[in-house]
Amino acid sequence: MSSRVAFTIVRSVMLLLLLATTAPAQDAPAEDSLFRTTRVNALVLILVFSSVILIYTRWARRGKTLFIRKMAGLDAMEEAVGRATEMGRPVLFIPGLQEIDEIETIAGISILGRVARITAQYETPLVVPVRYPMVLAAGQEVVEQAYTEVGRRDSYNKDIVRYVAGEQMAFTATVNGMMMRDRPAANIFMGAFFAESLLLAETGNAAGSIQIAGTARPEQLPFFVAACDYTLMGEELYAASAYLSHEPVMLGGLKGQDFVKVIIIILIVVGVILMSFGYGDAFAKLFEAI
Repeated sequence: MSSRVAFTIVRSVMLLLLLATTAPAQDAPAEDSLFRTTRVNALVLILVFSSVILIYTRWARRGKTLFIRKMAGLDAMEEAVGRATEMGRPVLFIPGLQEIDEIETIAGISILGRVARITAQYETPLVVPVRYPMVLAAGQEVVEQAYTEVGRRDSYNKDIVRYVAGEQMAFTATVNGMMMRDRPAANIFMGAFFAESLLLAETGNAAGSIQIAGTARPEQLPFFVAACDYTLMGEELYAASAYLSHEPVMLGGLKGQDFVKVIIIILIVVGVILMSFGYGDAFAKLFEAI
């Protein structure tokens, strides 16, 4: 998006928010009103957010190149699978230790589909231990679809995704045993992790595996950074699906979110400057009803 378009959108947001705060108050009770003028700023934010996503999605569908910065961890996935293929060893993928209704687990399952496509093409063994039955069902479906899409349906085995244990440390102990016995050439951790993160990462490091991790849990990131070769931090985990698939809808959502974040950062900076000089009261009122 050009700087002129960006400036126009930011200016429009400021004007609409200003109009919202200067609109005359209604004397009618709130329950008799068809439109709540005190929430116009929220409406403006939703419209801007939706419009930006639609614009970026349309550009992506038309084939326009949308810039996404390089993520070394995602670029290294195919290299890690290739290393496992050359060594004749499996790839271990863990989609976190949370239920399927957690956004981090959904992101991990989405990345699993991409990894499964690569292992299916290279005919590399894939092992996916999970903690919950619903994650088991979702993982099996995603892996089966990945094998089918690359024409390797006959190579699919439902035991690729396997239920291990429902208790946190029992799961960790079992997976650590698998690492030391099978010596996977690549370990990929994508999802929500807790106290077991260091145990898993250190065991994989001791087994000589190349390790790629990603989580949105800030308290677990230091352990992955210390023990893994590549680490996706925070929102990089959620951007991985769009980065790997390049699907227009995902790219549009990703770029739209980034643009709205830039707008919010600009508004915060402007607000801090105005408040510092004692002129921020009117500006602060623009966001009171949101």
